[in-house]
Amino acid sequence: PMTPSETNVLGILSLAFWALVLVISLKYMGFVLRADNRGEGGTFALLALLRPDGGSGRTRRRALILLGLLGASFLFGGAIITPAISVLSAVEGLRIAAPSLSGAVIPITVGILIALFAVQRHGTARVGAAFGPVMVTWFLVLAVLGIRGILQEPRVLLAVNPWYAVRFFLENGWQGYLVLYAVFLVTTGGEALYADLGHFSRTPIRKAWFAIVLPCLLINYFGQGAMLLAHPSAGDHLFFQLAPEWGVYPLVILASAATCIASQAVITGAFSLARQAIQLGHLPRLRVQQTSAVSHGQIYLPAANWFLMTAAVALVLAFRSSGSLAAAYGVAVNSAMAITTVLAFNVARERGGWGLPAALTFLLGFLLVDVGFLGSNAMQIPHGGWFPLLIGVTFFTLMTTWHRGAYMLAEHIARITPTLQTFLGRVRSEAIARVPGAAIFVTGRLEQRQYETNDGEKRSVVEVIADEIGPSLRWARAEVERIARDSGGAGGGGNSGGGIAVFAIDQETGKIKPTGQQFEVDAAVCVKFLKK
Repeated sequence: PMTPSETNVLGILSLAFWALVLVISLKYMGFVLRADNRGEGGTFALLALLRPDGGSGRTRRRALILLGLLGASFLFGGAIITPAISVLSAVEGLRIAAPSLSGAVIPITVGILIALFAVQRHGTARVGAAFGPVMVTWFLVLAVLGIRGILQEPRVLLAVNPWYAVRFFLENGWQGYLVLYAVFLVTTGGEALYADLGHFSRTPIRKAWFAIVLPCLLINYFGQGAMLLAHPSAGDHLFFQLAPEWGVYPLVILASAATCIASQAVITGAFSLARQAIQLGHLPRLRVQQTSAVSHGQIYLPAANWFLMTAAVALVLAFRSSGSLAAAYGVAVNSAMAITTVLAFNVARERGGWGLPAALTFLLGFLLVDVGFLGSNAMQIPHGGWFPLLIGVTFFTLMTTWHRGAYMLAEHIARITPTLQTFLGRVRSEAIARVPGAAIFVTGRLEQRQYETNDGEKRSVVEVIADEIGPSLRWARAEVERIARDSGGAGGGGNSGGGIAVFAIDQETGKIKPTGQQFEVDAAVCVKFLKK
């Protein structure tokens, strides 16, 4: 442990300040949040934005895809640890408020985690509406406690000067660099924030960050630093020591509630990543429940939810302290953030129209920060950092294996599936009983043929249009009808006797349903037919 000297306290505070400014405020808020795939964020959104023919070789393109999968896998590992470390660190305040209750910290933490995951089925909107006032209160309390600490040692505000961070490294050398893993913890929410883009959208996230979250966090961090300057022997859990003695119990309760809500962002981000992985063919189909009739990004995956809960509870029982979990936390999330920088660089070049000098400035500047943190975090691998890496490698293996297997199966099905011409030949040559109406054949192909039946009647066949359809069923229906009109069908100036039949395929069951319902769909089906 380092001595709480003025150089060390101001240096670490300066590092935390500039980490939040550069990594979260500039990199994520300023640049990365711009890259959304129809409102969705996260690593898979960046992968979807990469052009298949992005002007690079096939090997390089495949390397970027594998790199993105690895980043998403590491983020899944971090998503397991975040609820555990957040709730456990809050409940540990009992060890200060009532040392006699130290033995109850683990059972209480486990109970809170189970309750947290149990309410996920109600959806982001309902949970957010219930917890919103609690979060506002939490950040205001952070600011008040921080101001209370700063008043004891106002000189702590000098830490905004980056010179103190430089001096910290000059005086502490290698030992100072190793401390970076702890400083990195202030930035770990960046990836979850980006993954939650589909739940909250870009503008509300930015407003909340710059108006409330960032100022209150910085004030509280500086308040803790001021207390350490004023009382070098203060020891651990400085946050709870900022409160007056009568306020420790209420603060423990508020902190527990707030950390549960903060974990909500990571959990919902994991849901979004899982669904995008399913849509891109990298995970088997899981049940996806749409929890909002307005926002397509608000979803709930029961299987993912209970898996995260089981893993988080197991971590608490295994590590038993937030300090031990902190050593295991950073390396996986840090790796995911570095990979996001690389992918964002390529997306900026291919989709954003960035010139090479500007894109390289972004890449080298932020990658230098990411790699700097990553080197320090890597030193924690023997002390628990191996666990999220193991989880990440497991998910990476699962996703690549599933995708390869699905591709091989699709190739096999394509080889043995009769062509449309073969089917139409059978219709002409065989006496097949038919009734008036539209026939729908669910397939992954997109083909349109006009043909003459034996009795001279002209018909039109349009196979399933299997494609991503956008954020709402209303948009999907408009797109399908537009496609039909462009083809000369009814409603677009075509044959007045024609008609458009529009259906949707349920993502969970694969069954065709009417389009008047609100639910998530994978594909739309448009069949154009001519009446007799």
